[in-house]
Amino acid sequence: MNVSREMAKIACHALSEKKAEDVRVIEISEISPVADYFIIATGDNTNQIQAMVDAVEEELGKEGHSVKQIEGNRNSSWILMDYRDIIVHIFSKEDRLFYNLERIWTDGKKISVEEL
Repeated sequence: MNVSREMAKIACHALSEKKAEDVRVIEISEISPVADYFIIATGDNTNQIQAMVDAVEEELGKEGHSVKQIEGNRNSSWILMDYRDIIVHIFSKEDRLFYNLERIWTDGKKISVEEL
């Protein structure tokens, strides 16, 4: 299994452990040099969003993957975690609807979490 796909699987598992809602995976490797996968998830409140961020960072860290950059802070309603090969977006419900990344990246290949 390729590294970025394994990273996406680990991130999705960490998100589900923190009760993330509506986790989506979009493979963008064919259409963008930015990353191989976008992972998009929703949290109910800033505490849950931060717990999701911490869980992803911890689980990927255990496998030797360190986050290159995090956009957003503990009070943000959208946090972007850049691991180069994968980018994890964690949103509040309102921000996810507003930014609608799934619509912007419709050319990407949607992959179910189970497929990973």
